[in-house]
Amino acid sequence: MPITDWPADERPREKLLARGAAALTDAELLAIFLRTGSAGRTALDLARELLARFGGLRALLRTRREDFCAVHGLGEAKYAQLQAGLELARRHLAEALAGREALKDPSAVRRLLQARLRDREHETFAALFLDNQPSSADRTLTERLKSALAQVDIRVLDHFVVGEQVVSFAERGWL
Repeated sequence: MPITDWPADERPREKLLARGAAALTDAELLAIFLRTGSAGRTALDLARELLARFGGLRALLRTRREDFCAVHGLGEAKYAQLQAGLELARRHLAEALAGREALKDPSAVRRLLQARLRDREHETFAALFLDNQPSSADRTLTERLKSALAQVDIRVLDHFVVGEQVVSFAERGWL
C-alpha cells in the first residue's frame, strides 16, 4: 500500500510536521530524503532496507557512490540528495562553532574536533593552540609533544600558529 494511503500520523512527513523531527526513526527521516520508493516498495521500505544493508545511518552516509547506486531503486540523484543533506548538517555544526566564543569549554572543543575529524578515513593527530602569539610556552609544549610522539615513532613535521599571520615553527628553525 502506498504511503499516501496510510493514516496521516504514520506517514513520515506528516509525523515530522505534527511532532517534530526528533520523533522520527532513522528510517522515517531517510524516507523523507528519498521521497519515493521503487516498484512494490515505499520510500520507508527502501529506507529500512538501506539501513539494514549498510549497517545504519552513519555507514549509509559514508557509502561510496558506486555502492549506493548499485542498489535497485537508487541512483545518483538520491545519492546527491543525501550527500547534500549531510553537507548541510556539517555546515550547520561548523557555523555554530565559528564564533569567537566557540571554544570556551571542553564540550565545544569536543564538538569541533568530532565534526572535523570523525569521518576521516585514516587516523589524524590534531592540536589546537588558542592564541596567535608564538611564545616560550608554545615552544616548550611543542618540544614535549615532539619527544612524547617520538616514543611511538611519530615525527612532528611542523607546528603552525594561526592568527592574522601563520607562523611555522619549522620555517623559523624551532623544531
